[in-house]
Amino acid sequence: MSGLYGGPLAFVDLETTGCEPRTARIIEIGLVAAEAGALQYEWSTLVNPGRSIPPSVQHFTGITDEMVRDAPFFEDVAAELAERLRERLFIAHNARFDYGFLRQEFRRLGRMFTSRVACTVKLSRRLQPAEREHNLDALIARHGLSCAHRHRALPDAQAIWQFWSVLPQQRSAAEIEDVLRELLAERVVPAHLEPQLADDLPEGPGVYRFLGENDALLYVGKAKDIRARVFSHWSAATRDERAQQLTQLTRRVDWIETTGELGALLLEALLIREQQPLYNRRLRQLAQVFTWVVADDGATPELALLGELPLSFEHSDAFGLYRSEEAARKALTGLAREHRLCLKVLGLESARGSCFAYQLGRCAGACVGREPLARHALRVKLALLPHRLKPWPYPGAVGIRESTEEADPRAAAQIHVIDQWRHLATLREGDAYEPSCPASSVFDLDVYRILSRYLRHVPASQLIHFSAESHSV
Repeated sequence: MSGLYGGPLAFVDLETTGCEPRTARIIEIGLVAAEAGALQYEWSTLVNPGRSIPPSVQHFTGITDEMVRDAPFFEDVAAELAERLRERLFIAHNARFDYGFLRQEFRRLGRMFTSRVACTVKLSRRLQPAEREHNLDALIARHGLSCAHRHRALPDAQAIWQFWSVLPQQRSAAEIEDVLRELLAERVVPAHLEPQLADDLPEGPGVYRFLGENDALLYVGKAKDIRARVFSHWSAATRDERAQQLTQLTRRVDWIETTGELGALLLEALLIREQQPLYNRRLRQLAQVFTWVVADDGATPELALLGELPLSFEHSDAFGLYRSEEAARKALTGLAREHRLCLKVLGLESARGSCFAYQLGRCAGACVGREPLARHALRVKLALLPHRLKPWPYPGAVGIRESTEEADPRAAAQIHVIDQWRHLATLREGDAYEPSCPASSVFDLDVYRILSRYLRHVPASQLIHFSAESHSV
């Protein structure tokens, strides 16, 4: 097979001390070179990272401090590695991880490294969309590949090469070539921005920001794949006036990577609330959010500010989310008329004797004793039931543990600390949490909506229950 599939290829895998290229270092490089469907050679080397390897990574990879003590530093192998990669298509599993680490290592040496990049995770997803898992272990099992030692660089690179080699047995040459061309399709960075963004933007979850002149904040967004989402803004600029205007005003793009989608959602809500970007129409924090509090004893419903309310809703229920007192009263009035409720008993009308609706036959008579107040209170709650807010379901603060899709000890899990629908903090595993000093205690309507959806499906194994004392998570 010719074309991209049969061209000069380099299958690459790295082992590293962590997941962040700016702070972690490479400890092993594995490379398999091929062309025209034939293996050319294999090459690997341990790399001295200049620091101790975390115990979890030593256990994960089997690479110890003793093994890398006399290994070359990256600067010692950089020239040879660059030559071996020159003019080859760079192929890796979760390619942006390996490619990003190499670019950062070369950058530390004052050298630029760029290459066309193909990711076998994306290739597998495109060619086998019915399959749920596409990590390397799944590919090895699904395709009967061999791997002498998982999480060592050369054996993993060999497994990627084997996966590449079996593709023509399952898909036509034209289909493989078309998918590769789509994956490698040139991503065009706007001319007034740094071209290196095409290589630097990460492919994982997180939050990104578009900044204008003098770093004025224009837009904050979240994404499962930051790189794809940012490029989607720029491609939309050709057909959407607002996207075009945002693109033209943008002078810089930055981002914060998160462990998963929940972290991205919470961080986006926080940044938009605190920084109020110009172009964000959604997720703007309301100054006040009102709700109707209906007590169990049938007392007149109370219109309360949600941020000042204990969200356990003990001995009462809360209904609806309203931008103003006027909107809340209008909504309850509409429900009262629809369900023949008494506006006087609801506190929405002041009158002597019966309410006006009763005189018209549109009230069941709670205002004059014709309907027991307990029955009226029950009908109020039934009418409001579709708008009932979910009470906080835990006795105190909880942490929601979020980790990467693939269990990798190099990637620390994030713990999102939540209490009464408020996002208090996001911590790394091992960080201390001080309940008495929350990072934020502001009620955020968007955070409430995010968490009420998320907690419906979160497994109990991902929850950490905190007491009143300090904890490490």
